[in-house]
Amino acid sequence: MDYDSRTDAALAGTHATVDSVLIDEEDRQSRRKTILIILGAIVALIVVFFLLHGFGKKEEEKKDQAPRVTVVTPGAATVEGAINVNGSLAARREMPVGVVGEGGQVRQVLVEAGDWVQAGQVLAVIDRSVQTQQQAGQGAQIQVAEADARLAQANLERALKLVDRGFISKADVDRLTATRDAANARVRVARASYGQIGAQIARLNIVAPAAGLVLERKIEPGQVVGGGSGVLFRIAKGGEMELKAQVGEVDLAKISAGVSAEVTPVGGAKKFTGQVWQVSPVIDPASRQGFARIALAYAPELRPGGFAAAVIKAGSLVAPLLPDSAVMSDSQGSYVYIVGKDNKIERRNVKVGLVTDKGIAVASGLSGNERVVLRAGGFLSPGETIQPIAGKL
Repeated sequence: MDYDSRTDAALAGTHATVDSVLIDEEDRQSRRKTILIILGAIVALIVVFFLLHGFGKKEEEKKDQAPRVTVVTPGAATVEGAINVNGSLAARREMPVGVVGEGGQVRQVLVEAGDWVQAGQVLAVIDRSVQTQQQAGQGAQIQVAEADARLAQANLERALKLVDRGFISKADVDRLTATRDAANARVRVARASYGQIGAQIARLNIVAPAAGLVLERKIEPGQVVGGGSGVLFRIAKGGEMELKAQVGEVDLAKISAGVSAEVTPVGGAKKFTGQVWQVSPVIDPASRQGFARIALAYAPELRPGGFAAAVIKAGSLVAPLLPDSAVMSDSQGSYVYIVGKDNKIERRNVKVGLVTDKGIAVASGLSGNERVVLRAGGFLSPGETIQPIAGKL
Protein backbone atom coordinates (compact mmCIF):
# COMPACT_ATOMS: atom_id res chain seq x y z
CA MET A 1 0.00 0.00 0.00
CA ASP A 2 2.75 2.33 0.85
CA TYR A 3 4.40 1.52 -2.49
CA ASP A 4 1.34 2.34 -4.47
CA SER A 5 0.83 5.58 -2.60
CA ARG A 6 4.36 6.66 -3.34
CA THR A 7 3.94 5.75 -6.97
CA ASP A 8 0.78 7.82 -7.35
CA ALA A 9 2.47 10.71 -5.61
CA ALA A 10 5.42 10.50 -7.97
CA LEU A 11 3.19 10.43 -11.02
CA ALA A 12 1.25 13.41 -9.78
CA GLY A 13 4.50 15.33 -9.35
CA THR A 14 5.62 14.40 -12.85
CA HIS A 15 2.38 15.64 -14.38
CA ALA A 16 2.76 18.88 -12.51
CA THR A 17 6.26 19.33 -13.86
CA VAL A 18 5.20 18.57 -17.42
CA ASP A 19 2.32 21.04 -17.16
CA SER A 20 4.72 23.69 -15.87
CA VAL A 21 7.11 23.08 -18.77
CA LEU A 22 4.28 23.30 -21.31
CA ILE A 23 3.10 26.58 -19.86
CA ASP A 24 6.64 28.06 -20.03
CA GLU A 25 6.98 27.01 -23.71
CA GLU A 26 3.70 28.68 -24.63
CA ASP A 27 4.83 31.89 -22.94
CA ARG A 28 8.11 31.88 -24.83
CA GLN A 29 6.35 31.38 -28.20
CA SER A 30 3.92 34.17 -27.40
CA ARG A 31 6.79 36.50 -26.50
CA ARG A 32 8.65 35.47 -29.67
CA LYS A 33 5.63 36.30 -31.83
CA THR A 34 5.26 39.64 -30.10
CA ILE A 35 8.94 40.44 -30.68
CA LEU A 36 8.71 39.41 -34.36
CA ILE A 37 5.65 41.61 -34.83
CA ILE A 38 7.44 44.54 -33.23
CA LEU A 39 10.56 43.95 -35.36
CA GLY A 40 8.42 43.73 -38.53
CA ALA A 41 6.74 46.99 -37.65
CA ILE A 42 10.12 48.63 -37.10
CA VAL A 43 11.44 47.34 -40.44
CA ALA A 44 8.31 48.58 -42.17
CA LEU A 45 8.75 52.00 -40.65
CA ILE A 46 12.36 52.10 -41.76
CA VAL A 47 11.41 51.10 -45.34
CA VAL A 48 8.70 53.76 -45.45
CA PHE A 49 11.15 56.31 -44.10
CA PHE A 50 13.70 55.54 -46.80
CA LEU A 51 11.04 55.52 -49.46
CA LEU A 52 9.84 58.93 -48.41
CA HIS A 53 13.20 60.48 -47.76
CA GLY A 54 15.77 58.48 -49.64
CA PHE A 55 14.21 57.73 -53.07
CA GLY A 56 12.14 60.93 -53.07
CA LYS A 57 15.31 62.88 -52.56
CA LYS A 58 16.89 61.07 -55.48
CA GLU A 59 13.94 61.99 -57.68
CA GLU A 60 14.20 65.60 -56.60
CA GLU A 61 17.93 65.55 -57.22
CA LYS A 62 17.29 64.03 -60.64
CA LYS A 63 14.74 66.72 -61.34
CA ASP A 64 17.16 69.42 -60.20
CA GLN A 65 19.77 68.03 -62.59
CA ALA A 66 17.48 68.61 -65.67
CA PRO A 67 18.81 71.49 -67.87
CA ARG A 68 17.19 74.89 -67.46
CA VAL A 69 16.02 76.08 -70.89
CA THR A 70 14.45 79.41 -71.87
CA VAL A 71 11.15 79.03 -73.72
CA VAL A 72 8.72 81.51 -75.27
CA THR A 73 5.10 81.48 -76.39
CA PRO A 74 5.22 83.46 -79.67
CA GLY A 75 1.50 83.95 -80.31
CA ALA A 76 0.60 85.34 -83.76
CA ALA A 77 1.24 88.77 -85.28
CA THR A 78 1.07 90.55 -88.61
CA VAL A 79 4.54 90.30 -90.11
CA GLU A 80 5.61 92.69 -92.84
CA GLY A 81 8.01 91.00 -95.23
CA ALA A 82 11.20 92.87 -96.04
CA ILE A 83 14.09 92.21 -98.41
CA ASN A 84 17.41 93.93 -97.71
CA VAL A 85 19.31 94.91 -100.85
CA ASN A 86 22.20 97.14 -101.92
CA GLY A 87 22.92 99.01 -105.09
CA SER A 88 24.07 102.20 -106.81
CA LEU A 89 22.21 105.47 -107.17
CA ALA A 90 21.68 106.89 -110.64
CA ALA A 91 19.42 109.17 -112.62
CA ARG A 92 16.24 107.37 -113.56
CA ARG A 93 16.32 108.91 -117.04
CA GLU A 94 19.77 110.26 -117.84
CA MET A 95 20.03 112.44 -120.93
CA PRO A 96 23.49 112.87 -122.50
CA VAL A 97 23.81 116.16 -124.39
CA GLY A 98 26.40 116.91 -127.09
CA VAL A 99 26.88 118.94 -130.26
CA VAL A 100 24.17 118.43 -132.85
CA GLY A 101 25.49 120.95 -135.41
CA GLU A 102 28.81 121.48 -137.08
CA GLY A 103 30.34 122.82 -133.88
CA GLY A 104 33.00 125.45 -133.39
CA GLN A 105 34.66 127.36 -130.62
CA VAL A 106 32.77 127.66 -127.34
CA ARG A 107 32.04 131.27 -126.48
CA GLN A 108 30.00 130.90 -123.30
CA VAL A 109 28.80 128.21 -120.91
CA LEU A 110 25.61 129.24 -119.15
CA VAL A 111 25.02 126.46 -116.57
CA GLU A 112 26.87 124.54 -113.90
CA ALA A 113 26.48 121.03 -112.55
CA GLY A 114 23.64 121.05 -110.05
CA ASP A 115 21.58 123.69 -111.88
CA TRP A 116 17.98 123.11 -112.86
CA VAL A 117 17.17 123.81 -116.52
CA GLN A 118 14.04 123.99 -118.65
CA ALA A 119 13.37 122.29 -121.97
CA GLY A 120 15.06 124.25 -124.78
CA GLN A 121 17.19 126.32 -122.42
CA VAL A 122 20.61 127.26 -123.86
CA LEU A 123 23.41 125.49 -122.02
CA ALA A 124 26.40 126.74 -124.04
CA VAL A 125 26.94 129.18 -126.94
CA ILE A 126 29.33 128.40 -129.81
CA ASP A 127 30.96 131.04 -132.03
CA ARG A 128 28.74 131.85 -135.05
CA SER A 129 30.57 134.71 -136.76
CA VAL A 130 31.08 132.79 -140.03
CA GLN A 131 27.53 131.51 -140.11
CA THR A 132 26.21 135.01 -139.40
CA GLN A 133 28.03 136.37 -142.47
CA GLN A 134 26.75 133.52 -144.56
CA GLN A 135 23.24 134.29 -143.41
CA ALA A 136 23.67 137.99 -144.29
CA GLY A 137 24.90 137.06 -147.75
CA GLN A 138 21.98 134.74 -148.24
CA GLY A 139 19.64 137.54 -147.15
CA ALA A 140 21.04 139.69 -149.95
CA GLN A 141 20.50 136.86 -152.41
CA ILE A 142 16.84 136.84 -151.41
CA GLN A 143 16.60 140.52 -152.25
CA VAL A 144 18.20 139.95 -155.67
CA ALA A 145 15.87 137.08 -156.42
CA GLU A 146 12.84 139.09 -155.34
CA ALA A 147 13.93 141.99 -157.63
CA ASP A 148 14.30 139.60 -160.58
CA ALA A 149 10.89 138.14 -159.80
CA ARG A 150 9.27 141.59 -159.76
CA LEU A 151 10.88 142.49 -163.08
CA ALA A 152 9.78 139.23 -164.67
CA GLN A 153 6.23 139.79 -163.43
CA ALA A 154 6.17 143.33 -164.85
CA ASN A 155 7.46 142.16 -168.25
CA LEU A 156 4.78 139.49 -168.36
CA GLU A 157 2.02 141.96 -167.53
CA ARG A 158 3.11 144.39 -170.29
CA ALA A 159 3.31 141.59 -172.79
CA LEU A 160 -0.22 140.46 -172.01
CA LYS A 161 -1.51 143.97 -172.80
CA LEU A 162 0.13 143.87 -176.22
CA VAL A 163 -1.14 140.45 -177.22
CA ASP A 164 -4.53 141.73 -178.34
CA ARG A 165 -2.86 144.38 -180.56
CA GLY A 166 -0.77 141.75 -182.27
CA PHE A 167 2.60 143.09 -181.17
CA ILE A 168 3.47 140.08 -179.00
CA SER A 169 3.13 136.47 -180.08
CA LYS A 170 1.80 133.68 -178.02
CA ALA A 171 5.27 132.18 -177.83
CA ASP A 172 6.69 135.39 -176.35
CA VAL A 173 4.02 135.32 -173.63
CA ASP A 174 4.90 131.75 -172.76
CA ARG A 175 8.58 132.65 -172.56
CA LEU A 176 7.91 135.61 -170.26
CA THR A 177 5.63 133.47 -168.08
CA ALA A 178 8.38 130.88 -167.67
CA THR A 179 10.86 133.62 -166.82
CA ARG A 180 8.51 134.98 -164.16
CA ASP A 181 8.00 131.49 -162.66
CA ALA A 182 11.72 130.79 -162.57
CA ALA A 183 12.35 134.12 -160.81
CA ASN A 184 9.77 133.28 -158.16
CA ALA A 185 11.36 129.84 -157.68
CA ARG A 186 14.76 131.45 -157.16
CA VAL A 187 13.19 133.62 -154.45
CA ARG A 188 11.93 130.50 -152.66
CA VAL A 189 15.33 128.82 -153.03
CA ALA A 190 17.07 131.87 -151.57
CA ARG A 191 14.65 132.00 -148.67
CA ALA A 192 15.12 128.28 -148.01
CA SER A 193 18.88 128.71 -147.98
CA TYR A 194 18.50 131.61 -145.58
CA GLY A 195 16.34 129.49 -143.32
CA GLN A 196 18.85 126.64 -143.47
CA ILE A 197 21.67 128.90 -142.35
CA GLY A 198 19.44 130.20 -139.55
CA ALA A 199 18.77 126.64 -138.42
CA GLN A 200 22.47 125.88 -138.51
CA ILE A 201 23.14 128.90 -136.36
CA ALA A 202 20.46 127.82 -133.92
CA ARG A 203 21.99 124.34 -133.76
CA LEU A 204 25.26 125.89 -132.72
CA ASN A 205 23.65 126.50 -129.33
CA ILE A 206 23.75 123.48 -127.04
CA VAL A 207 20.27 123.29 -125.47
CA ALA A 208 18.53 121.10 -122.90
CA PRO A 209 16.30 118.47 -124.54
CA ALA A 210 14.00 118.42 -121.48
CA ALA A 211 13.66 119.96 -118.04
CA GLY A 212 15.85 118.46 -115.39
CA LEU A 213 18.93 118.62 -113.20
CA VAL A 214 22.40 119.12 -114.68
CA LEU A 215 24.53 116.29 -113.34
CA GLU A 216 27.76 116.84 -115.22
CA ARG A 217 29.45 119.53 -117.34
CA LYS A 218 32.38 118.72 -119.63
CA ILE A 219 32.77 121.93 -121.61
CA GLU A 220 34.65 125.19 -121.07
CA PRO A 221 34.81 128.54 -122.94
CA GLY A 222 37.45 128.54 -125.71
CA GLN A 223 37.11 124.81 -126.25
CA VAL A 224 36.56 123.68 -129.84
CA VAL A 225 33.76 121.15 -130.09
CA GLY A 226 32.16 119.20 -132.89
CA GLY A 227 30.25 116.07 -133.71
CA GLY A 228 33.04 113.87 -132.34
CA SER A 229 33.36 115.66 -129.02
CA GLY A 230 31.06 113.21 -127.26
CA VAL A 231 28.89 114.02 -124.26
CA LEU A 232 29.28 117.59 -122.95
CA PHE A 233 26.42 117.64 -120.42
CA ARG A 234 24.49 114.99 -118.51
CA ILE A 235 20.98 115.85 -117.31
CA ALA A 236 18.65 113.87 -115.04
CA LYS A 237 15.22 114.23 -116.61
CA GLY A 238 12.89 115.83 -114.10
CA GLY A 239 15.57 115.37 -111.43
CA GLU A 240 14.27 111.87 -110.79
CA MET A 241 16.68 109.37 -109.24
CA GLU A 242 16.68 105.63 -108.77
CA LEU A 243 18.45 102.88 -106.88
CA LYS A 244 19.48 100.01 -109.08
CA ALA A 245 19.53 97.24 -106.50
CA GLN A 246 20.99 93.79 -107.05
CA VAL A 247 18.63 91.06 -105.82
CA GLY A 248 19.05 87.28 -105.69
CA GLU A 249 16.71 85.29 -107.90
CA VAL A 250 14.82 83.83 -104.91
CA ASP A 251 14.04 87.27 -103.45
CA LEU A 252 13.45 88.76 -106.89
CA ALA A 253 10.47 86.44 -107.32
CA LYS A 254 8.88 88.06 -104.24
CA ILE A 255 9.10 91.62 -105.62
CA SER A 256 6.65 93.26 -107.98
CA ALA A 257 6.44 96.71 -109.53
CA GLY A 258 4.64 99.20 -107.32
CA VAL A 259 5.80 97.98 -103.89
CA SER A 260 7.36 100.58 -101.61
CA ALA A 261 10.93 100.66 -100.36
CA GLU A 262 13.09 102.67 -97.99
CA VAL A 263 16.50 103.77 -99.24
CA THR A 264 19.40 104.90 -97.04
CA PRO A 265 22.52 106.33 -98.73
CA VAL A 266 25.83 105.17 -97.32
CA GLY A 267 27.20 107.65 -94.81
CA GLY A 268 23.80 109.11 -93.99
CA ALA A 269 21.04 108.32 -91.54
CA LYS A 270 18.17 109.88 -93.47
CA LYS A 271 15.80 107.45 -95.19
CA PHE A 272 13.99 108.11 -98.46
CA THR A 273 10.77 106.45 -99.51
CA GLY A 274 10.62 105.16 -103.07
CA GLN A 275 8.77 102.68 -105.20
CA VAL A 276 9.91 99.75 -107.30
CA TRP A 277 9.10 100.73 -110.88
CA GLN A 278 10.83 97.92 -112.72
CA VAL A 279 11.86 94.34 -111.92
CA SER A 280 14.55 92.82 -114.10
CA PRO A 281 13.04 90.37 -116.63
CA VAL A 282 16.30 88.38 -116.79
CA ILE A 283 18.73 86.81 -114.32
CA ASP A 284 22.49 87.02 -114.72
CA PRO A 285 23.54 83.36 -115.16
CA ALA A 286 26.91 84.05 -113.54
CA SER A 287 25.79 85.83 -110.37
CA ARG A 288 22.23 84.43 -110.22
CA GLN A 289 21.01 87.96 -109.56
CA GLY A 290 18.71 90.48 -111.19
CA PHE A 291 17.88 94.15 -110.68
CA ALA A 292 15.05 95.90 -108.89
CA ARG A 293 14.92 99.58 -109.87
CA ILE A 294 13.53 101.86 -107.16
CA ALA A 295 12.30 105.30 -108.27
CA LEU A 296 13.11 108.20 -105.94
CA ALA A 297 12.19 111.87 -105.93
CA TYR A 298 15.04 114.37 -106.06
CA ALA A 299 16.92 115.09 -102.86
CA PRO A 300 20.38 116.65 -102.45
CA GLU A 301 21.52 113.61 -100.46
CA LEU A 302 20.82 111.27 -103.39
CA ARG A 303 23.96 111.58 -105.48
CA PRO A 304 24.24 109.50 -108.65
CA GLY A 305 27.09 107.02 -108.47
CA GLY A 306 26.78 106.68 -104.70
CA PHE A 307 26.08 103.46 -102.87
CA ALA A 308 22.89 102.90 -100.86
CA ALA A 309 21.02 100.21 -98.95
CA ALA A 310 17.31 99.58 -99.30
CA VAL A 311 14.56 97.61 -97.59
CA ILE A 312 11.88 96.46 -100.03
CA LYS A 313 8.50 95.38 -98.68
CA ALA A 314 7.49 91.89 -99.75
CA GLY A 315 3.92 91.41 -98.55
CA SER A 316 2.52 90.57 -95.11
CA LEU A 317 1.66 87.42 -93.18
CA VAL A 318 -0.20 86.69 -89.91
CA ALA A 319 1.92 84.05 -88.19
CA PRO A 320 4.10 83.31 -85.13
CA LEU A 321 7.35 85.26 -85.18
CA LEU A 322 10.48 83.62 -83.79
CA PRO A 323 14.11 84.72 -83.55
CA ASP A 324 16.72 83.02 -85.72
CA SER A 325 18.04 81.05 -82.73
CA ALA A 326 14.73 79.18 -82.31
CA VAL A 327 14.48 77.87 -85.88
CA MET A 328 16.81 75.09 -86.95
CA SER A 329 17.11 72.99 -90.08
CA ASP A 330 18.48 69.66 -91.24
CA SER A 331 18.01 67.27 -94.13
CA GLN A 332 14.31 66.96 -93.28
CA GLY A 333 13.71 70.71 -93.38
CA SER A 334 13.12 73.46 -90.83
CA TYR A 335 11.98 72.62 -87.30
CA VAL A 336 11.69 73.92 -83.75
CA TYR A 337 11.73 72.26 -80.33
CA ILE A 338 8.65 72.66 -78.17
CA VAL A 339 8.01 71.64 -74.55
CA GLY A 340 5.43 68.87 -74.33
CA LYS A 341 3.93 66.75 -71.57
CA ASP A 342 6.05 66.32 -68.42
CA ASN A 343 8.40 69.02 -69.72
CA LYS A 344 9.82 66.72 -72.37
CA ILE A 345 11.28 68.05 -75.61
CA GLU A 346 9.34 67.43 -78.82
CA ARG A 347 10.39 68.17 -82.39
CA ARG A 348 7.94 70.15 -84.51
CA ASN A 349 8.52 70.51 -88.26
CA VAL A 350 7.64 73.98 -89.56
CA LYS A 351 7.53 75.92 -92.81
CA VAL A 352 9.41 79.19 -92.78
CA GLY A 353 7.66 82.23 -94.25
CA LEU A 354 8.84 85.84 -94.39
CA VAL A 355 12.22 86.76 -92.98
CA THR A 356 12.47 90.19 -91.33
CA ASP A 357 14.86 92.12 -89.13
CA LYS A 358 12.69 91.19 -86.14
CA GLY A 359 12.76 87.45 -86.81
CA ILE A 360 11.39 84.61 -88.92
CA ALA A 361 7.68 84.15 -89.53
CA VAL A 362 6.51 80.54 -89.28
CA ALA A 363 4.02 80.02 -92.10
CA SER A 364 2.81 76.61 -90.87
CA GLY A 365 3.52 74.07 -88.15
CA LEU A 366 2.84 76.29 -85.13
CA SER A 367 -0.33 77.82 -83.73
CA GLY A 368 1.58 80.26 -81.56
CA ASN A 369 0.36 78.80 -78.24
CA GLU A 370 3.20 76.30 -77.87
CA ARG A 371 6.19 76.77 -75.58
CA VAL A 372 9.08 76.99 -78.01
CA VAL A 373 12.74 76.58 -77.05
CA LEU A 374 14.28 80.00 -77.60
CA ARG A 375 17.89 78.95 -77.99
CA ALA A 376 20.31 76.08 -77.29
CA GLY A 377 18.16 73.74 -79.39
CA GLY A 378 21.29 72.21 -80.85
CA PHE A 379 22.18 70.78 -77.43
CA LEU A 380 18.82 69.10 -76.85
CA SER A 381 17.18 65.98 -78.23
CA PRO A 382 13.56 64.81 -78.48
CA GLY A 383 12.33 63.10 -75.28
CA GLU A 384 14.77 64.89 -73.02
CA THR A 385 13.34 66.39 -69.81
CA ILE A 386 14.06 70.05 -69.12
CA GLN A 387 13.22 72.79 -66.67
CA PRO A 388 11.43 75.45 -68.79
CA ILE A 389 12.06 79.09 -67.93
CA ALA A 390 9.73 81.69 -69.44
CA GLY A 391 11.55 84.20 -71.61
CA LYS A 392 10.64 87.25 -73.68
CA LEU A 393 10.77 87.83 -77.42
